[in-house]
Amino acid sequence: MLLSPDLLATVRDRFHHVDSCPFQGPRVFFENAGGSLTLKAAVERTAELMALPDNQGRTNIASQELGKVIARGREDMFTLFGASSGRVFIGETGTELLGRLIRNAIWATGGAHIVGSQLEHPATYSPCRRWAPLAHKQYTQVPFDPETSVVTIDQYRPALGPDVGVATIIHASPVTGMHVDVAAIAGEIRSRAPDCFIVVDGIQHAAHGRIDVDDYDIDAYVVSGYKLFSRHNFGVAWVSERLAHIPHDQLDGSPPDSWELGTRDASAYAAFSEVVRYLEWLGTQSGGSPSDDSRHLIERAAVAIRGHEHAIVDAMMHGTPDAPGLAQIEGVSVVGPVNSEHRAGMVSFEVDGHDGPAAVDALNAAGVRTHARRRDYYSAGILVPLGVESCVRASISHYNSIAEVEQMLHVVADLAPS
Repeated sequence: MLLSPDLLATVRDRFHHVDSCPFQGPRVFFENAGGSLTLKAAVERTAELMALPDNQGRTNIASQELGKVIARGREDMFTLFGASSGRVFIGETGTELLGRLIRNAIWATGGAHIVGSQLEHPATYSPCRRWAPLAHKQYTQVPFDPETSVVTIDQYRPALGPDVGVATIIHASPVTGMHVDVAAIAGEIRSRAPDCFIVVDGIQHAAHGRIDVDDYDIDAYVVSGYKLFSRHNFGVAWVSERLAHIPHDQLDGSPPDSWELGTRDASAYAAFSEVVRYLEWLGTQSGGSPSDDSRHLIERAAVAIRGHEHAIVDAMMHGTPDAPGLAQIEGVSVVGPVNSEHRAGMVSFEVDGHDGPAAVDALNAAGVRTHARRRDYYSAGILVPLGVESCVRASISHYNSIAEVEQMLHVVADLAPS
């Protein structure tokens, strides 16, 4: 269900550069998978705290206040992740955090087998490929189903056994937008290899739905700030108690479960808190009460986001009274199934007579920002099994509108051969 026009207008007002780029001018933003729009509150809070010369861990009042900001940020991370135990911490990026967690898990496990899937981003499979052979372990990358563009327990099952020490799962593909059933896959892995470390890449999923770490029975979940309505240069990881205590890089004498290296950037924790405050507000606008607890409001917000985005993707796929959809335009081919319960927040497509980059350039010239996916190190593992050389990726968020979809569809219709 679409957000009401008044609520959508209020939502859009909370973000920077919603309908105009400071370099290009007016444009539609369908490049959210490359990085969402940024909350004004996150930018303001970042600037406020980055101006301070003080560090945490001192006895002065400024240092003590920064400590409170960091502590609140950690509380908000637990709430957003739906986690009641474990540890949360910030790293340079989501990719850096995934690489560090996977490397240490591979060296810590007694299992000889590492398992992931072809649906994954190189943020997970690159460290697996690098560190598994150095640790004298075997890495297996299971295929996804090219008909559904999804990986399930059916693909993981043949590679599972009691010797699996580390398994990786991607919650949502940044190429096709397809979401997977993390709980089901993790449950199958755990049933076959109870001591396996399970690491989940949630970077693409986080802005589009709930995160329920307590329900997944996993050991790590990672998101990136810049893809979750915040800013660049930080990622957030949640780790289970047992993963938190494995050997890893840390300062001598620091607590054995500490993963933070060096002085904390309090502004990153504060920016994350502003995201949570925003989701709480959206929850109050979507049937929740200001007196509800934070987690309940976040869940309300997730339902509203999911409903609005589903309607936006449906319009993009099947059209509106004023514009034919991608599935209806002759000369346009959607990547993956046209109708799928797994699709969220994204449609990738090909336009006859234009490779992906050329189509993206044409859309951009017409004021519609998208992105090209091609068979490079980011996307080849997904596009090759799908038989796609390159494509346009149109990724949306809950602040996008039907009018913006129609603008894109009209440009695509003009591009497609008649």
